[in-house]
Amino acid sequence: MSAVASTVGMVSPAQTAPAHVAVRGLRKIFHDGGMFSRRRHVAIDDVTLSLPAAAGRVLSIVGESGSGKTSLARCILRLVEPDSGEIDVAGQPVVRGGRRVLGTDAMRRLIQPIFQNPFETFSLKLPVEEYLFRTAINLGDEERGGTPGEAVEDALRAVGLEYRRVAGKGVRAFSGGELQRISVARALIARPRLIVADEPVSMVDASLRMTIVNLFRRLAEERGIAFVYITHDLSTAYYLSDMMAIMKSGSIVECGRPDQILASPKAAYTRLLMDSIPTLDHRWIN
Repeated sequence: MSAVASTVGMVSPAQTAPAHVAVRGLRKIFHDGGMFSRRRHVAIDDVTLSLPAAAGRVLSIVGESGSGKTSLARCILRLVEPDSGEIDVAGQPVVRGGRRVLGTDAMRRLIQPIFQNPFETFSLKLPVEEYLFRTAINLGDEERGGTPGEAVEDALRAVGLEYRRVAGKGVRAFSGGELQRISVARALIARPRLIVADEPVSMVDASLRMTIVNLFRRLAEERGIAFVYITHDLSTAYYLSDMMAIMKSGSIVECGRPDQILASPKAAYTRLLMDSIPTLDHRWIN
């Protein structure tokens, strides 16, 4: 384990609130050509990382394609089973020794995903509202009461949409930005403690990217939801994050507050990411 990964996100004794998300010793190996193949790809290499409650609510994981960031996101979402390690979300065990702990419904109420391509989130065969209502019926917050319709309307309002804009319409009736906001609304219905957003603005028009990013920040502040934001874009990560982790070749090479990292990057790979951004006389820190 690297020195960076082993010390990132450590919680002081005075901090009593559990970390929003904590990953310990996570490892995932993919076998090309089957599990008995000798060709192996280490996607996650003994990663230890956390977002303490005192640090804020948004953790960005930044890296190029193949860095392991999406594999890490999929392990947190339990779409992929790690080979070893532990994952906790809001103090609840999700993975122990590479094995699932929570049941499916409890997991879906605790963590919700937002994927890269909003046009693949919903089927072309059904109206978009059908998925919202199914989520409200299956995962609605029973303690708060209310009908599925009220839950759907509340979630849509939270992302700046009215129900009448969505009612009866299929995927083709929406722009990419609108559909991604509907994806966020669907995630909100379950009232999760954590949302894992995997490259959520890479398929959205450049003019709308900041709308989605600002929406995440507002929801984190107003609804108390934590976010793990997966991206290759250092600029939006810097803008959005309370903490930022730089990932390369399956390992965390640097982690901390965005302003500290970009003011004085310690890893050569972080400097390479900074230099790759097309900009003229840009200053990260004012």
